[in-house]
Amino acid sequence: MLETNAVPGPDALDELDLALVHALQLVPRASWSDLAPVLGAAPATLARRWRRLQASGAAWMTCHPGLAHGTEAPVNSVAMAELTVAPGRIPAVFAELAHHRPVINIEHVTGARDLLICAAASNAGELADYLQTRLPSVPGITSIRVQMPRRLYKDTGAWRLRALDRDQRRRLAELAPAASGAAYPLDAYDRALLAHLGPDGRLSTTELARRLNISAVTAARRLSRLISSGYARFRCELARPLAGWPVTATWWLRVPPADLDATAAELSALGDVRLCVSLTGAANLVVVMWLRQSRDAPAIEADWARRFPRIELVDSAVTLQVVKCMGRLVGTDGLSTGFVPLGLFEPELVDVAS
Repeated sequence: MLETNAVPGPDALDELDLALVHALQLVPRASWSDLAPVLGAAPATLARRWRRLQASGAAWMTCHPGLAHGTEAPVNSVAMAELTVAPGRIPAVFAELAHHRPVINIEHVTGARDLLICAAASNAGELADYLQTRLPSVPGITSIRVQMPRRLYKDTGAWRLRALDRDQRRRLAELAPAASGAAYPLDAYDRALLAHLGPDGRLSTTELARRLNISAVTAARRLSRLISSGYARFRCELARPLAGWPVTATWWLRVPPADLDATAAELSALGDVRLCVSLTGAANLVVVMWLRQSRDAPAIEADWARRFPRIELVDSAVTLQVVKCMGRLVGTDGLSTGFVPLGLFEPELVDVAS
């Protein structure tokens, strides 16, 4: 097969491309030589395939800061906001918000709000300052409604393609690093490693060492510790139109508090669910799914009504455009166009090796 750096169309990805992305979702930094026997392709072929996918914007690997295993997020350090925008101002608001570091996700959606955003900061004070001062100052935004996540039942980073069989998934699971669960204070070099891995989660330890002016052994040791502890989280994404699920639907549900955990756990187990999170407010659970077509939504809602008779559908929306996804800028065709560093760490602690 002839391989180029041309932008792939919806039918351009073959089974090996999809298998490669699925494998990197499971073991983001596995070597090409470790992946080769599982995927049935030469290491050089896998490396070449990934370079083509990455260069075209069809797939990407993002690293973002996480929390040590077993710890909880700081209170009020993450918020979801629904924005309404003056007519004709949405493109301009997109252009400005896309480069705000605290804003990690932006979607243009149907319904009662124009934009859905997720904002995060290293502490509650920084997030409050952003929501109270900088965000309202963006020309064109006419209203802001903020909700705080209470419990994350399923993160969008847990969604997987269905390109690998059970045996392949089992073999890849054996390559995954063990979780240590040990929390420790991050220093400037740890934060710098995370920052440099942000736009390219497969950046080599040799390149990381060069950028930070440390030895490759030190870079590898530090990165291994960040990964095993949970501080470094990786997300391999495929452009939504190429994944076979081009439609994103969001539902706001009202669930009786006594049923919330059980309902959320059952919904999270559904393979097409991308996000399940409880929120403050009357609609206390948000569920996001990727669909093959928008007309699938009524059947899903009818199924939920049968399975969960005590939940109430408060509202729903379909995503018209994804603008930013965990710092990754996305074009109207769904392909990656760039990356904006996340504002989760103080800039001066990141810039140790410019």
